[in-house]
Amino acid sequence: MSQCCETQPVNGHYDLAIIGAGSAGFSAAITAADQGAHVALIGHGTIGGTCVNVGCVPSKALIRAAEAVHHANTASRFAGVNAKGQVADWAALRQQKDELVGALRQAKYIDLLPAYNRVAYIEGKARLGNSGIVLDGKHIDVGKVIIATGSREFVPPIPGVDDVPYLTSTTAFELDDLPESMIVLGGGYIGCELAQMFARAGVKVTILFRSRLLPEGEPEISVALATYLGDEGIRVQQVGRYDQVERSKNGIVLSVQIDGTPQKLNAQRLLLSAGRVANTAGLGLADAGVGVLPNGGIKVDDRMRTTKASVYAAGDVTGRDQFVYMAAYGAKIAARNAMNGDALVYDNTAMPAVVFTDPQVASVGMTEAIARAQGIDVKTSVLMLDNVPRALAARNTRGLIKLVADGVTGKLIGAHILAPEGADSIQTAALAIKQGMTYGDLGEMIFPYLTTVEGLKLAAQTFDMDVSKLSCCAG
Repeated sequence: MSQCCETQPVNGHYDLAIIGAGSAGFSAAITAADQGAHVALIGHGTIGGTCVNVGCVPSKALIRAAEAVHHANTASRFAGVNAKGQVADWAALRQQKDELVGALRQAKYIDLLPAYNRVAYIEGKARLGNSGIVLDGKHIDVGKVIIATGSREFVPPIPGVDDVPYLTSTTAFELDDLPESMIVLGGGYIGCELAQMFARAGVKVTILFRSRLLPEGEPEISVALATYLGDEGIRVQQVGRYDQVERSKNGIVLSVQIDGTPQKLNAQRLLLSAGRVANTAGLGLADAGVGVLPNGGIKVDDRMRTTKASVYAAGDVTGRDQFVYMAAYGAKIAARNAMNGDALVYDNTAMPAVVFTDPQVASVGMTEAIARAQGIDVKTSVLMLDNVPRALAARNTRGLIKLVADGVTGKLIGAHILAPEGADSIQTAALAIKQGMTYGDLGEMIFPYLTTVEGLKLAAQTFDMDVSKLSCCAG
């Protein structure tokens, strides 16, 4: 056990202990320290957690690099333009990614600790104990506890999976060389992002899934994205069952059921991206009386309280809203409530979510299916991107915008974008939902011409008119 950056707590007592030193843990520690608390921030493993080390930062860096290759190879859509792109040196690209990860880990985590002299960073493995926590066998006296231990990759129970050298979203970024072929197992946001990234880098990719791509999103977007991935040479395949995986002479062979027929799929590498599970092993949750959800996440209420008094949880370990910004947000709520009496409520009503495929998928609020399940009289509009002048000028009309509204009040309750610049447009819809705007309000706002975000205005107008009959900016 080691520690740094500590002013001694009163009588050896910490006001707050935070188990986990990733984005949620640091957010909680900084929030509590700013309120005058003595904080024990306990890390186990690489400081900084998933996002900066093996998640958001490395994946988006490599996705952007692959996009540059793709943009060069599709430049001929503009008359008189020719270009060619390729990943000529994967090792150099990986090294550049590693340098970025190291720099951000140093600047955003390690170098922050000395600025907060009420935070003691302690390395060790912690578990809940009587009147505090137990850290590497030693009792630590604390007032409140926040669990922020994050999540890890889920390994599906496919017969033989433990006997093959499978990749995960963590180890895939550390490949020494690009494989010739790859099966990506899982059609969620991680699977979609990595399948396209590796395909654009020159790998022959097959992506497999049980239901559809992005199964929690709008079906119109799932269908369209599957088409676009297929257009790039990716095999997009729904399967009924995964029967077995085993080594082969050239890599692995995966036995599956497709439309009720057994098939064997071959590839050099297998990448598992079938979801994530909460890191709760060894925390002593059952003994402490901390309840968990069916998905393994720690059960919390809207104040981030667990089922045990004085113990809170935030971030991926709660099994919900597994985005780094929601981890940081939830951790702030947990820290403020732990220190100040549980007055703050966690609110994800206007939580934006982005999938960094190309086109990007960006969503906020309810899907049509969720709204209908809640008994809402739903009204929707769907605008294809060939109605958006920005897309026409860019000669890239792949995508659509779907808005979901309350049919009685007209209030916007959901927005879902599939567009090359969808990620940078969704926050406008998030603000509209947060402020209780109607689709009429959104359609009457002034938007800049020849931007992707203007598509939100056009989609709002599509509820009541045919926008193809408008002149430029006439709405």
